Amino acid sequence: MTTRTTTLPGLNVGQAATGSTKPMRRVKRRLPVQRLWPTWAIVATQFGILAVFVALWELGADVGIVDPFFWSRPSLIWTTMLEFFSQGNAFVDIAYTFRSTILGFIIGTSAGALLGLSFWWSRNYALIMQPYIICLESIPKLALAPLIILVFGMGLASKVAIATALTLIVSTLTAYSGVQSVDKDQEKLFYSLGASRWQIFAKLVVPSCIPWIISILRVNIGLALTGSIVGEFVASQHGLGRTILYAGSTYEISLVWVAVLVLSALSVVMYAGVTWLERILRKGVVR
Repeated sequence: MTTRTTTLPGLNVGQAATGSTKPMRRVKRRLPVQRLWPTWAIVATQFGILAVFVALWELGADVGIVDPFFWSRPSLIWTTMLEFFSQGNAFVDIAYTFRSTILGFIIGTSAGALLGLSFWWSRNYALIMQPYIICLESIPKLALAPLIILVFGMGLASKVAIATALTLIVSTLTAYSGVQSVDKDQEKLFYSLGASRWQIFAKLVVPSCIPWIISILRVNIGLALTGSIVGEFVASQHGLGRTILYAGSTYEISLVWVAVLVLSALSVVMYAGVTWLERILRKGVVR
């Protein structure tokens, strides 16, 4: 008479006989750590992608896949750019758009921040002004560009006014949100220590709202640039927006691309400047 023995998977003969099991060994898993590339590798990859895109664009124009009449070609755009900077009013247009954008950004951000901070002084004042602020926010301010041009004229003032209109309400609402987030217990503590309302405003409310105001700077620089370009579209004697409008109406697609590229470079420079300003302000707040 023979006996058959069977073993369960994962158990040896001794374990099956004794009925004891050993705890399974756990495998330690670590979170995958992604190694960052060095800066030169990232920059080289970015330029590589751009070079491939430009090469494919030029090749597509040569073989007829891309219509040069509607899309132009990189070689023609480069030639037009050289002519634009050597023979055209490139620096005048760039300076015009830059001035209107910066002035609109500064005026709109400063005035909006002060208006939003002023709501802290009186709840009744804030409740009275709130419907008007919401109404102005809901109105498409770009649709008012022709009216602003008629009021302020075709000069720089109208472009600054449009850029200010786009940034003013956003700054006001952001600063008002900061005012509403001020800690009420800290206000009571200041009052209990004998502080005046002006001291509470200067020592508590303004420092509490500065991070809110800083957070809107990057958005406002883009809105101010948009307002300046729209104003130049409507009516202007200078500016990159006027150049784009003129080139589009005369079917000079290469000049359109040149103005767009210069405008993109200008926006990157201004965005970098605002980022640098934001870092400085944040360091001051932390200190």
